[in-house]
Amino acid sequence: MKMHSKSLLIRGGRVVDPAQKLDAVHDLLLRDDKVAEIAPAGKIRGGADKTFDARGLIVTPGFIDLHVHLREPGQSHKETIACGTTAAAAGGFTSICPMPNTSPVNDSAEITQWMQAPERGAVVNVFPIAAATVGSRGQQLTDFKALRRAGAVAVTDDGKPILDDAIMREALRTAAALGIPVIQHAEDTRQTKGCVMNAGATAVRLGLRGMPAEAEAGVVERDIRLAEQTKAHLHVAHISTLAALKAVRRGKREHVRVTCEITPHHFVLTDEDVGDYNTNTKMNPPLRSQADREAMLAALTDGGIDCIATDHAPHAAHEKNVEFDRAPFGITGLETALGLVITKLHLEHKIPLTRIVELLSTNPAKLIGLAGRGTLAKGSYADLTIFDPKKRWTFEAAKSLSKSKNTPFDGWQLTGKVVATIVGGEFQYQA
Repeated sequence: MKMHSKSLLIRGGRVVDPAQKLDAVHDLLLRDDKVAEIAPAGKIRGGADKTFDARGLIVTPGFIDLHVHLREPGQSHKETIACGTTAAAAGGFTSICPMPNTSPVNDSAEITQWMQAPERGAVVNVFPIAAATVGSRGQQLTDFKALRRAGAVAVTDDGKPILDDAIMREALRTAAALGIPVIQHAEDTRQTKGCVMNAGATAVRLGLRGMPAEAEAGVVERDIRLAEQTKAHLHVAHISTLAALKAVRRGKREHVRVTCEITPHHFVLTDEDVGDYNTNTKMNPPLRSQADREAMLAALTDGGIDCIATDHAPHAAHEKNVEFDRAPFGITGLETALGLVITKLHLEHKIPLTRIVELLSTNPAKLIGLAGRGTLAKGSYADLTIFDPKKRWTFEAAKSLSKSKNTPFDGWQLTGKVVATIVGGEFQYQA
């Protein structure tokens, strides 16, 4: 007996899909978990089980976040996969990539599969990024092939960067053979021991040890050299300094396969926003100088930066509510990302919506090889983000769907709000 297929008609929205060079009012017919048809408004024949009126709204391929911390296994007092993905859906993200700094570290096929198991209660797609070295200790490579088979889309040691040249070269070579990127948190930890914020006037005023920009740039320069030798794909996580950005631009000009991401907090805030020891502005890489921030904004405009990722890093209140130098690094970011992007990049800096969708969806899908995502072409996955670009709202951390509330954006007035998030043809969030 043939099962009746589920269908949803999304009517009259402005569809922005850079992969199809499309920015026009269109209707979309979703059937089961795929896009069955896309056509100018009123041109789709036949009905659907449900209709969603998207007039006045922007309809885009689902946002993809290449850098989140879901804290499971092992740290569920900060976040769980269930509540982290619920926050992701509220932020318009249909796919997220959790980092391996869990407890134990995600360095095995078993943990990679555990994170994706239905019992975790994820409401969006979870594509784990596995550890590049056993225990993220930087000494011995993990089994990239087994991790890839288990569903890992990239490898990284994230907050424990790979500093040994030979290990990094081998990681790049092995990943290149499998067609996956190596993601590097660029920080020479030999130069940043005991440092808690950016080196600069604010650090001096507060009497805190500052991280020099060279600690980021030096690792990026070294990695680009190794990526050139190995013909591998290097992805620089959460880029934050002008010097590192110059290295990435140089690498791109020389046709090295190097890409990079930026977080909203690095294009919105500067180290001056640390104020008087606000631990909700403590993250790694730290908030940088105004000159660094301006360089990031230029690169977001001209293509120097490839995508936006949140680095959603939840911590329990008691962990952040300590002296600045003792507090852990990291802030939450899934629910504020779109509001910050529309308010700061689109409205203030006039970055067009097509470019914004490239940064949040099209490019992330390409970077980690998610075929059938990052576009709304016929036959692609029915993962969609629908938002109101004019809606003004106030973010209240207390109402966040994440288990943790560690954000510097509590009480901020933002423009641009997610109205609906559809994953595999099903509503996972509706405002």
